[in-house]
Amino acid sequence: MTDAPMTASASTATAGEVLSRYLTEQAGLFLRALPQAVGEAGARPGALPSLNSTGGSAGTGELLRAVRRVGGALHTFGALFEPGWAHESRTELRWLLGLLAQEPAFLRRSTRLLSALDTLSATGQGGEPRGPGMLAGHPGAPKARALLDRQLTLARTRAHSSVLQELRSSRLHALADRMTLLVGEAPLQASAGGRAGELLPVQAAVAFGALGQLVQGLPLHRAATAYQGDALHRLGAPVGEASVPAQGRTAGDADGALAADDSPWHRVRVLVKRARYALEVCGRPGLELDVLDQVLDRHQEAADAAVTVATAARTPRITPATAYVLGVVHADQRLEVEAARYAFGQQWPTLPHHGWHEWASA
Repeated sequence: MTDAPMTASASTATAGEVLSRYLTEQAGLFLRALPQAVGEAGARPGALPSLNSTGGSAGTGELLRAVRRVGGALHTFGALFEPGWAHESRTELRWLLGLLAQEPAFLRRSTRLLSALDTLSATGQGGEPRGPGMLAGHPGAPKARALLDRQLTLARTRAHSSVLQELRSSRLHALADRMTLLVGEAPLQASAGGRAGELLPVQAAVAFGALGQLVQGLPLHRAATAYQGDALHRLGAPVGEASVPAQGRTAGDADGALAADDSPWHRVRVLVKRARYALEVCGRPGLELDVLDQVLDRHQEAADAAVTVATAARTPRITPATAYVLGVVHADQRLEVEAARYAFGQQWPTLPHHGWHEWASA
């Protein structure tokens, strides 16, 4: 969390002044971190840190944090900025975030899946406390591991090459120029001259209202029990489509059903991040949202890992034993998805006790 920008003079500062201070700080972090991040990206594949960890390379980590926060502020408080400039800036920031996210995402996915497979294949010998895994000694385990490792390494290398190419592009230089403008003077509307304590909470209320409304649509009743082993039996067809009998479903139908089931949770994740950054701008604590953000990060990573395994299982000419192992790993990741949903459902009801709900219901 950054220092709360409204705490010093919340009663006298204008919304424009508060936003300018916040964006100047974040844009300064962006410009200082950019050269180091470009150097880190050019070092070797796998050099970029995890998007969701506090560790990793300092340059890229600071750059990503600044990109998220500037983009979040421009989205939530966009009505106080020049509309065309704010829209274009958000578009470019999303581009950079998506670009930098690719390689570390593949690296995290590789670590997650290979660790899960190693745990499932553990023999329980040598003092291992958990005993043998359900795939211990299975002949398909080594081949499944090699397949996942090979495919994820190739994907990570391709992502690395894409990052190197784009980080030398004129598009990145143009985005850096936009951030330089923020350090000097953000293009604010005349309406930003009102008091921060009156204008900013009203804008933030929209973000919290959208978050609360979307969470109401989640099937939290389904996630009320930890590790829903029957979760995949309860997947419905995507909205607006007719149900397909289980015996008539193809792999594409199953993938579509899972994607439709995961999609609202992924949207909630985005809105939780925006709400966190709105609290930062308004100088309010958001530790509970930090926890939810971490839970939903785990949810997305497990869901994405399951998609990767499902894709690997459709590799031509793999053996039935290899396919079986990949199916077990896929089920393991879907259980992780359900565990994250359960954790979210346990945390969400406590949030109305911390004050921000008053903004959303105002």
